Amino acid sequence: MPGYFVVKIARMGFNASSMLRKSQLGFLNVSNYCHLAHELRLSCMERKKVQIRSLDPSALASDRFNLILADTNSDRLFTVNDVKVGGSKYGIINLQSLKTPTLKVFMHENLYFTNRKVNSVCWASLNHLDSHILLCLMGLAETPGCATLLPASLFVNNHPAGIDRPGMLCSFRIPGAWSCAWSLNIQANNCFSTGLSRRVLLTNVVTGHRQSFGTSSDVLAQQFALMAPLLFNGCRSGEIFAIDLRCGNQGKGWKATRLFHDSAVTSVRILQDEQCLMASDMAGKIKLWDLRTTKCIRQYEGHVNEYAYLPLHVHEEEGILMAVGQDCYTRIWSLHDAHLLRTIPSPYPASKADIPSVAFSSQLGGSRGAPGLLMAVGQDLYCYSYS
Repeated sequence: MPGYFVVKIARMGFNASSMLRKSQLGFLNVSNYCHLAHELRLSCMERKKVQIRSLDPSALASDRFNLILADTNSDRLFTVNDVKVGGSKYGIINLQSLKTPTLKVFMHENLYFTNRKVNSVCWASLNHLDSHILLCLMGLAETPGCATLLPASLFVNNHPAGIDRPGMLCSFRIPGAWSCAWSLNIQANNCFSTGLSRRVLLTNVVTGHRQSFGTSSDVLAQQFALMAPLLFNGCRSGEIFAIDLRCGNQGKGWKATRLFHDSAVTSVRILQDEQCLMASDMAGKIKLWDLRTTKCIRQYEGHVNEYAYLPLHVHEEEGILMAVGQDCYTRIWSLHDAHLLRTIPSPYPASKADIPSVAFSSQLGGSRGAPGLLMAVGQDLYCYSYS
């Protein structure tokens, strides 16, 4: 029910006093104690509404959050908002002012507006880290689909100190992109990828050079590895494959790894050691794959999905996995043993039109920020924080 919290702790008898007593008696080592203490903090997060300020307060009362996406350092949220007259507009929320107990933030908006569906979005590092936002827009009538690089500096007061020049704003005509990813790999410098219908398109922003890789299915999810020269792709057919960026698109050698789900893959996330990959699909399955053996080594139960494009959020430093289901519940699992730690209902009544969009960070608002979860739904932004 909206307005109520559901706290689920997967371990019986899990409470602060018993945990401290076990630690004093020597039954828990330091690592296990810290891990369980962290789980306890997660279970005690409470919801608080964030006050959003803007130069256009009337828009805040009518525009609905479609998605939020935190940058690398969790200083900013890029937002896509559905407007009342139809279409979408974009904004950036500065999180550096997100301090307890008041929880106030400022929304920096821009005149950019589109009447086309935003299929996919990611932060892009062209001039510097997270200098741009990459947006994939669906085609409409006779207007073709496109991928647009939108400089974050177009939003007031959101470019780093000392950088006054506007960033590069450019648009690439791309038919019907389902997904996109920006490369931080040195072997694909200044490049982004788009997943199309039966094709992956690799584009160099500076030179305009393109490489096309034919696939047997629509590519719904993508991520570049950082150390290995690989681009991982999840398909509607359930196949996950990697493209070896060194091979080019000639011949058959560019498919480096192949994994298989039973349903359409909606999200892929590479773990930091690049030996494992997390993937979710439209049957609600979340699996952790060992890329060396191509075997599934862990499954995370409870996620709900039947047909929606829903992302995964992996936070290795906090040891958690997070996903919002089609039932509008946000679930948090232990990354290490797949226990379901917390189930959080939406503050709004569950509906297809109001699936929450979330962002989690161990440092909300930057290096001095507190860990917690941000949830955007309807016109509202909520914070679930803990110390």
